[in-house]
Amino acid sequence: MPELTKLTGDVRRPAQLLYFTTSSVTTDGRHLVAVRESADGNPNIISVNLKTNVERELSINRDGTLKSYVYFRGNPLSGLGKASINLDAKRGIVYYLQGNDLCCVNFSRQRRVLTHIPDDQVTAFTHISADGKRICVPTTDARALEDETVEGKRAGENFVGGKRNEIISDKPTYDIDERVRTEKLSSYIRVFDTETGAQIACERVPQAWITHVQFSPVNPDWILYNHEWPSDCGIRRIWLWDGKTHRRLREEGGNRSRKDWTCHEMWTADGKYIIYHGKFADNTAYIGRVSPSGGDNIEIALPKEYQRYGHFTAGTEHSDWLVTDGYWHPTGAPENGLWGGEWITKLKVNWEAGEIEWTPLCKHHSLWDCQDSHPHPIYSPGDKFVYFTSNIGGGRSACRIAIPE
Repeated sequence: MPELTKLTGDVRRPAQLLYFTTSSVTTDGRHLVAVRESADGNPNIISVNLKTNVERELSINRDGTLKSYVYFRGNPLSGLGKASINLDAKRGIVYYLQGNDLCCVNFSRQRRVLTHIPDDQVTAFTHISADGKRICVPTTDARALEDETVEGKRAGENFVGGKRNEIISDKPTYDIDERVRTEKLSSYIRVFDTETGAQIACERVPQAWITHVQFSPVNPDWILYNHEWPSDCGIRRIWLWDGKTHRRLREEGGNRSRKDWTCHEMWTADGKYIIYHGKFADNTAYIGRVSPSGGDNIEIALPKEYQRYGHFTAGTEHSDWLVTDGYWHPTGAPENGLWGGEWITKLKVNWEAGEIEWTPLCKHHSLWDCQDSHPHPIYSPGDKFVYFTSNIGGGRSACRIAIPE
């Protein structure tokens, strides 16, 4: 079994990959982009030359973390948007929010402010089109995240190496989806020109809380998006906007129910399908696939004992490859109350036959104690490595593992 390699040392300053809907590695395989916290707690974007190990700080942030989706305890209109960072892997440009300014920076540390997001909006995960010409920034009326009673609270327990660790949730104390629907708030799919900063589109989606957006890899007019933490999660999570109409991509029927849980939709590299995962109403985990036209969902139930939560990410070249940080485990049913998975595992999926070949690559040693520690594995360009976040050796680091031939 190949060995795990740490790419960002210095455990005194935790580092993590970008969110897994964006690459953290340039197409030429030369640079890694990550987020590192300084000794005073301020996060900044860094690049690591994967040949020389030279690290450079790309952003200049001294204002903490911007309040946004996932980072509910952040600062309103101030700080680095940790959820906003997106890498144009082909051109070596990183896009991010500093406060509500949409910015970009290259590896020579040349920075620009493209535009300003309205101050009455809160933001979430962004996405770059494959041609690098457009960036999509989802926003929601700021009232959605207004809460004076946000508290870290114990959401569960995680046992790692026999040691108990509390999982801390920073979710607001109210149902955000319910507020958005009851108070008739809106989200907006905002598309900007990456050269001029001009707004190309601003599509209002009423009574929706949108946090994930992804351009089709073959058609920049198609944007995959979600409703976050919705009631009726089985049918209200996954949507496609084709520039004219909005299409729901998981309807009730067959084994599918509105009572299911559905999550983490993502394009395959060829743009032919969207993959996702979740649990049926009977608590059986599954992975699913659907085309942009919808109505052809294939969902493969996992073994009943596969209960350790994880994420699934598609290969960059192999349309039938996935990688996960959860579910697979060699010992059967979870022991000691384990929540998130322990292994980075390659999956080769035969969708038509409903078969999955699981190949464990390594233990990822992530604590799952917060959003930043989730492994969020991604394939490298060419599917030669898997990159992920780990707590191995103390602190938090970006790591990689080679995929055996």
